[in-house]
Amino acid sequence: MEESRQSLYGLEIGGIDKMKSKLDVFNQTKKKSETLTLIGIMLVVLAFIIYMAIYSATASEDMAAIAFIVGLAGFIVGAVGLTQFNMLKRRFKKEVLKAYFSEALPGTEYYPERGLSQMEVYATEFLKRADRFYTEDLLTGNIDDVGFISSDVRLEERHVQHTQNGTRVYYVPYFVGRVFRFTFNKPFDGYLQVLEAGSPLSNRPFKKVKLESIDFNKQFKTYATEEISAFYVLTPDIMEAIMELEKRNPGRIGFSFSEKDLYIAINNNRDTFEIKMFRKIDQAMMDSFKQDILAVRDFINLLKLNKKIFKEI
Repeated sequence: MEESRQSLYGLEIGGIDKMKSKLDVFNQTKKKSETLTLIGIMLVVLAFIIYMAIYSATASEDMAAIAFIVGLAGFIVGAVGLTQFNMLKRRFKKEVLKAYFSEALPGTEYYPERGLSQMEVYATEFLKRADRFYTEDLLTGNIDDVGFISSDVRLEERHVQHTQNGTRVYYVPYFVGRVFRFTFNKPFDGYLQVLEAGSPLSNRPFKKVKLESIDFNKQFKTYATEEISAFYVLTPDIMEAIMELEKRNPGRIGFSFSEKDLYIAINNNRDTFEIKMFRKIDQAMMDSFKQDILAVRDFINLLKLNKKIFKEI
């Protein structure tokens, strides 16, 4: 038994050492791209200083040429640094996070460059259609016979501003966060939404429902096509679980029960699985990524999606 424990302990330490070595390699490459980016920024700033000196005083054409060359060099060097960093981010997701997530939550598949379709996102029936739609970092899997799929989603609205100098078109994000869909073989009657903000965006005959919990009603607005379904699904322990999930996941959260599917959207202004420039990739960052993926298990367990609690009435 003691020998077995030592063997397992050695494997654990070996896995930690292997991960640390891999992170060290990525940090070294990352530092090179960060250095190039920083040099590029400094050169652009220097060019601006030279330009301002020329603008405020009499200077030769040579000085103007120097400012242009320095600025151009800074732009090129900075662009190279940013390009290298973006390539590194993609490599990190494929070479590190894919295996890391599979181990943290067995049965999970991670596709960094894919995401939920627009049809899936708007099936929540509380996220309005966007003028610009972005999605990435797709997770799929199955836990306790509950299938799930989720990804980062960014929704933007088009704005037009008319000024004396012409018309300016710009886009404003109104949802930046993560959308989940859980599928379980336990249908219930009607449609139900529990929203921290907003209201249903469909033609279904939703009615606002007041539940027994005063605290829950203060935090969330509940809408149902069948009022009895709201009381059947949102039992005291499920309401408590939803309140707990809201605490664990900062941002505006919404739940949509639709036949055999539960959609959850968290508007938290976060890109979930991104490494940051000028921030070391360490075990603390990896642990943060792990907590993000384990949120899937929290939703399933706390909301009892793996229990036979939903059925046709």
